[in-house]
Amino acid sequence: MGRRGTLLAMALAPVAGAVFTLVLWFLAKQVTLPAFSTSMVTRALATAGSAAVLLVVGVLMAWWLRGGVVPRWRRALTYAAAYVAPAALVFSTTGVPLSATRLYIDGLQVDQAFRTQFLSRMAQTTSLADMNYIDMPTYYPPTWFWLGGRMANLLGMPGWEVYQPWALVSIAAAACLLVPVWQRLVGSLPAATAIALVSTCLMLQLGPQEPYAIIVALGVPALSLVARRALAGSWFATAGVAVFLGVSATMYTLFTALAAGSVVVMALVVAAARRSWRPLLHLVVAGTGSILLALSTWGPYLWAALHSRERSGATAMHYLPGEGAEFPLPFLAASIVGVLCMVGLVYLVLHWRRPAEGALLLVLLCQYAWCLASMVLTIGGVTLLGFRVEMLVALQLATAGVMGFGWLRRQGLGALYPDRFSPQWQRRITVVLVVVLSLAGVKYAQDIPTHHQENLDYAYSDTDGYGERADRFAPNAAQYYGQIDEEIRRHGHDPADTVVLADENRFMSFHPYYGFQAFTSHYANPLGEFDRRNAAIEDWALRSWEELADPAAFDAAVEAESQEGSWRAPDVFIFRGDLEAEEETGAEEAAATSGFKIHLAEDIYPNHPNIRFKGVFFNPASFADASRWATAQIGPFVVVTRVSGGVGHSGAVD
Repeated sequence: MGRRGTLLAMALAPVAGAVFTLVLWFLAKQVTLPAFSTSMVTRALATAGSAAVLLVVGVLMAWWLRGGVVPRWRRALTYAAAYVAPAALVFSTTGVPLSATRLYIDGLQVDQAFRTQFLSRMAQTTSLADMNYIDMPTYYPPTWFWLGGRMANLLGMPGWEVYQPWALVSIAAAACLLVPVWQRLVGSLPAATAIALVSTCLMLQLGPQEPYAIIVALGVPALSLVARRALAGSWFATAGVAVFLGVSATMYTLFTALAAGSVVVMALVVAAARRSWRPLLHLVVAGTGSILLALSTWGPYLWAALHSRERSGATAMHYLPGEGAEFPLPFLAASIVGVLCMVGLVYLVLHWRRPAEGALLLVLLCQYAWCLASMVLTIGGVTLLGFRVEMLVALQLATAGVMGFGWLRRQGLGALYPDRFSPQWQRRITVVLVVVLSLAGVKYAQDIPTHHQENLDYAYSDTDGYGERADRFAPNAAQYYGQIDEEIRRHGHDPADTVVLADENRFMSFHPYYGFQAFTSHYANPLGEFDRRNAAIEDWALRSWEELADPAAFDAAVEAESQEGSWRAPDVFIFRGDLEAEEETGAEEAAATSGFKIHLAEDIYPNHPNIRFKGVFFNPASFADASRWATAQIGPFVVVTRVSGGVGHSGAVD
């Protein structure tokens, strides 16, 4: 395709994929299906859908590869199927298994709770606010969440509930975008479709929990080729590099940093090989454009950080699971992907002198270098989260594997056995190759839901924002969150301007209140000073049994610490405790029974797991002044709310 056709297709394909996925999701919600964790029905439907998609596309591609005059209707049908097939695969492998729950993969488990909290925040506001701390610009890249918030507003859904359809829609759109991009890069619709479908299956197998990471990862192999063209002198490709890196920096910084570093290395290699400064010129232009795009979301945080705001306590790089201590070697796996990656590795090694293949191999080497650097940097007390690079390595090699099969079909057979394969036999071998690869794709795709059995179980067993479990079993303590929200609002507190101190991070996932403290330091904004807040909370708890047992003294101490640290004092405390027991035992005996409990998270890296939770206990007497605090027992929770119109911050009357 030409440039104009490419840009048009790049605009239409993701829109078509997004709309197609959203329609399928909506239709699936109109049907009552059993839970994935308690029945094989949804699993069977998912397998049937994946098989139908891959076999239909396989037939159309085999027909296309036979050559000859292609009727207009078949051409249109083939293009439509190719451009929308990745979206259909996203829905069949992931959307169908989730069709009977409102939650996404992993439910509200640890990391997913933070992501859901961020999406709920973005559904509440159009500003680039932090997911947790009030009056603070976001540190976590917001674009995916911001767009999801707009979808929530458009559909009239709460942020936590829109997570599932937005994840499916956004992944589908990115996967469909691959088809026209790769069609431009390799000049073949079947090859582009194959790369898109393989990439989609691989990403849904390796990391569907982070949709925004998948979206960036899907584009990295294509970026390798586009960057090589840019450094060879194409300004069209240079613009493509700038847009990709700029947009990806607003979505997922780890993969963006690795991709940008790979482009820099590629520019230096090309410039040295050609003994020319022109590749460096294209690098500077692409880098400048990407930085300007990235500043659209990073600007507010950088501005605050540069203007003397304190930063501390964030530990995003303190994580080293077992996978991070090993190199990813997908080509040695005894699986379909292992075979494909081995073909890709052999193909790249044999053809590294070609620009496209050389670019793929160079970026692959940069990815392995990142893994090595991540392991070495553990000496300095940090990592580069090298375990996440596994999906990039697998994607790079699998893409090369598809290109290797394409080369084998076009030139390999004739080069190896020129006298044995007539054109007729080559056409037959092409059909056999497509059939075998399609069936292999069916095998791999049907295993995706099974691979995520535990993750899908969480989506059905976790209690959602309406206090229900999708598997129809009894909900957990989260069923009381709605009542807690009503209690807080009853005292005149709006979630958009209320700070809550609680260890119930799922409460903030469903109800977009601001948190006085993030649940762990790994997702905390550095401007929030996680460590200092932890110390302040522990100090309040300890002193509440001594000089701060008096409500006025406690209130003054909380306000004084908040003013010193430029923090908003908590308007609400959510504890675990029993009001009736405290009233019956009295203050002295309450100390022996521990009082109101809340947990604090501590980073204990380099240990794995890297988080330890410590319980701290507040004296109920510190909240005994009804003119300052209203207390309520809601299930296992004690909700302490600052009384609107009573004695407020700094002892002043509101």
